[in-house]
Amino acid sequence: MIQRYKTKQIHVGGVAIGGDAPIPVQSMTFSKTRDVDATVDQIRRLTFAGCDIVRVAVPDYEDARALKAIKEQINIPLVADIHFNYRLALIAAEVVDCIRINPGNIGEKSRVKEVVKACEANNIPIRIGVNSGSLEEQFEIKYGATPKGMVESALYNIKYLEDLGFSNLKVSLKASDVQRTVEAYRMLRPLVAYPFHLGVTEAGTLFHSTVKSSIALGSLLLEGIGDTMRVSITGELEEEIKVAKAILKDSGISKSGLNIISCPTCGRIEANLVKAVTEVEARTRHISAPLNVSVMGCVVNAIGEAKGADVAIAYGKGQGLIMRKGEIVAKLKEDELVARFLEEVEQAAKEYEADAKLA
Repeated sequence: MIQRYKTKQIHVGGVAIGGDAPIPVQSMTFSKTRDVDATVDQIRRLTFAGCDIVRVAVPDYEDARALKAIKEQINIPLVADIHFNYRLALIAAEVVDCIRINPGNIGEKSRVKEVVKACEANNIPIRIGVNSGSLEEQFEIKYGATPKGMVESALYNIKYLEDLGFSNLKVSLKASDVQRTVEAYRMLRPLVAYPFHLGVTEAGTLFHSTVKSSIALGSLLLEGIGDTMRVSITGELEEEIKVAKAILKDSGISKSGLNIISCPTCGRIEANLVKAVTEVEARTRHISAPLNVSVMGCVVNAIGEAKGADVAIAYGKGQGLIMRKGEIVAKLKEDELVARFLEEVEQAAKEYEADAKLA
C-alpha cells in the first residue's frame, strides 16, 4: 500500500488537490485562447476524455478578455497560464479557478504582490511553476539549471508569498528530462507541505512523452509524491489524459478501469492475439470497475493467469476457454471467444458496481 505524503489541501474550482483527495489529471489546450469556440471545443473533448482540470495560455489581453466567455461554457475548473505580463493575471483572476505563474519571468516583486492580492480577493490558488529552463538569474548563476537551482527557486518564491500572508499554493518543478525532474521533486518534498503538480515539461511526442512521464511520474507516485499531474505530449489532447490515467492505474494509485493482462507474442500463440486484445481494449474503455481481465494466447501461461483474473480467455488451437475467477464457464470455437468474453466482462462489471453500492 502506497503511503502518500500528507499535504495541505487546496481547491481549484470544485476539485480538491492534496490531502487524501484523489489525484486529478490536467491538460492544456493548444488553440489560441482568444478563439473562444475552438478553445471551448478542445476543453469539451478533454472533459469527455476524463480531464479534471484544464489550463489555457494567456499571452495577451485579447486572450485574457476571452476567459469569461470560455468559463461560462465549460464544466471543469479553468487555470490561466501567465508569463511575463502580470497584468494579464489580474484580469484572469476575476474569472478563472487558478493562476499559474513562473516567478522567474513575472518580474519584480511588486508585480508578484499584485497577482497575490488579486488571487486572494477572488479566493483562488496560485501554482508556482518552476521550470529548469527559466530560473531567476540569481539561481541560474549560482546553481545552473539543476534540481538544486529549481528547489531554491521554489523555496524563495514560496517564502515570498508566505511573507505576503498567502498560502493557497501548489508547486511544480519541471525539467525536460526524467532525472532532474525526479530529483527536484524528491528534494523539495520533505521541506514543504504544499501539494505538488507533477509533470515532465517539453516531453515530446506520444512515444517519448509516454516513456519519460511513465518513468518520472510513476517513480514519484510510487514514493507517495504527487497530488495532481499532467502528461505533456506534442500531439492529440486526449492522449495526455489516456497516458496519465494509465500511469495512475498501473502504479496502483487509481482503482478505476480494467487491468488487461495479455501475453507477449511468441511462437506458442495459437490465435490472432493482437486482434483479440485490440478489440477488447476498444470495447471496454467505458468500464470503470477495477477488474483484472486476461487474454492469453496459449495454454502455457493461460491457466495460471486465469486463476487470478476476474475474467479470462485461454486460447488453444482453434478453440479456447472462458473463465471466471479460475472456473471454466465456456469452451468455444476461436471466433466465438471474444464476444462471449466481453459479455462476461460486462456482467462482472455490473456485479462489482452492485456490490460497491451495498458496501
